[in-house]
Amino acid sequence: MAVNMSNIKGCISGMLSRLFPERQIMLRSAGRVSFVTLSKRFQLCAVAATLTFVGWSSFASINYVLYEQFIESKDNQVANTRLAYRSLLSQVASYQQKFIHITGDLESNHTMMLGLVKKNASLQQNLKTVSAKLKHTELERESVLAVRQSLRKKLTVSENVVRSLNSQNFALKDNLETIEADLQVALGERNEAMFNGTRMRRQINELDSRLVELESSEQDAVDQLTERTINLNNSMQRVVELAGINPEKILQINSNLPKGQGGPFIAAKPDGKPASKLKASLSDLERHLLQSEGLQDIMGRLPLAPPLTSYRVTSPFGKRRDPINKKWSAHYGLDMGSPYKAAVYVAAPGIVKYAGWKGKFGKMIEIDHGSGLKTRFGHLHKIFVKKGQNVNFRDKVGLLGSTGRSTGAHLHYEISFNGRNMNPMKFFKAGRYVFQEK
Repeated sequence: MAVNMSNIKGCISGMLSRLFPERQIMLRSAGRVSFVTLSKRFQLCAVAATLTFVGWSSFASINYVLYEQFIESKDNQVANTRLAYRSLLSQVASYQQKFIHITGDLESNHTMMLGLVKKNASLQQNLKTVSAKLKHTELERESVLAVRQSLRKKLTVSENVVRSLNSQNFALKDNLETIEADLQVALGERNEAMFNGTRMRRQINELDSRLVELESSEQDAVDQLTERTINLNNSMQRVVELAGINPEKILQINSNLPKGQGGPFIAAKPDGKPASKLKASLSDLERHLLQSEGLQDIMGRLPLAPPLTSYRVTSPFGKRRDPINKKWSAHYGLDMGSPYKAAVYVAAPGIVKYAGWKGKFGKMIEIDHGSGLKTRFGHLHKIFVKKGQNVNFRDKVGLLGSTGRSTGAHLHYEISFNGRNMNPMKFFKAGRYVFQEK
C-alpha cells in the first residue's frame, strides 16, 4: 500500500513537472536585460488563483440570474396569495352578513314565541286565582244560607212558643196571677227571640253586602282578563286570516270538543243569587281561554317563515306560462330562486310524510304539520330527513337543487290546507305581521 502511494505521488510530481517546468521571463529596459524566474510552485499558485477567480465569477453570475428568477417567482406567489386572501375575506364578510341575518330572524321568532308563552301562563295563573276566589265565595255563600236557614227555624220555634203562651193565657184565665207571671215570662222570651232574630237579620245583610263587594272587585279583574284574552284572540285570528285560512274551519279541525251537539240558543241569565253575575262572567272567560288555547296551538303549526334564508320569486303562485312548453298552466306552488345547494329549512314543527324521488318534482319532501296543514319542497339537490321523522322549526331538511322537471336551480314550495293548495306569499305576509306586532 505504501509502495502504491509513493508511485502515485511520483506520477503526480512528474506530471506537474512536465506541465509547469521552471520558466524565465526576459525583461529588457534601456539596453539592460533582466530575467524573472517563475518557479513551479508560483505557477501552480497562479493557476489555482485563476481557476478560483473564474469559478467564483461563474458561480456569482449563475447565482445572480437564478436569484432574479427566484425573486420573480416569489413575487408571483405573494400576489396570488394576496388575491386569494382578499377573496377569502369577501367570502367571510358575506357569510357573516348571512349569519347575522339568520340570527336576527331566529331571535325575533324566539321572542315572539316567548311572549305568547308568557301571556298564556299569565292567563292561566289569573284563571286559577279567580277560580280559587270563586270557590271561597261559594263556601261563604253556603255558610250564610245555612245560618239564615237556622235563624228562620229558631224564629219559627219562637213564634210557636209565643202562640203556645197565648193559648195558655186564654186557658189560665181563672188564675190571674199565674197567667200574669206566665205572660211576663212569655213576653221576655218573645222579646229575646225577636232581638235574636233582628240581630241575625243584620248579620245576614252584612254578609250579603260583603258578597256584593267581593263580586264587584272580582268582576273587574275577570272583565280585564276577558278583554285581554279577546284582544289576543283577535290578533291571532288576524294572522290566520292573512295566511288565507278561515279561523273557524281550522279551529273545528283542531277542537277537542265532542261532535254531534246542537239545539236552540238561549242566553244564560243571572239567577239573582250572590256572585251569579261573576259566575256567568267566568263561564264567558273560560270559553275565550279555550279559544285562545286552540289558536295558540294553530299558531305553532302555521308555516309563517320562508324556507330559505334569502330568495327571489322566480315564478308566483297561480296561473302562469309553463317555463318549458310556454303554454298557460296552473302553478300550485311558489318557485324561489337562491344559490345552488342553499340550505332549506322547515317553517313549522311536523312529521315527514314523504322523502325521496317524486316524478317531475325530483327529490321531494312532504311534511304534515297537523290541523290539515302540509308543506312540500321540490327539485332538491339533497335530502337530510327520512319518512316518519319529527322535525322542528328551522331544522335543515335539504339543499336547493334542480332535479326533476326544472330549468335551473330553485325550490318549488307548496302549502296546502285540507288538500287545497294555498299561496305561500300570504303566509310570509302573515309572518311579517306577527313580527311587526311584536
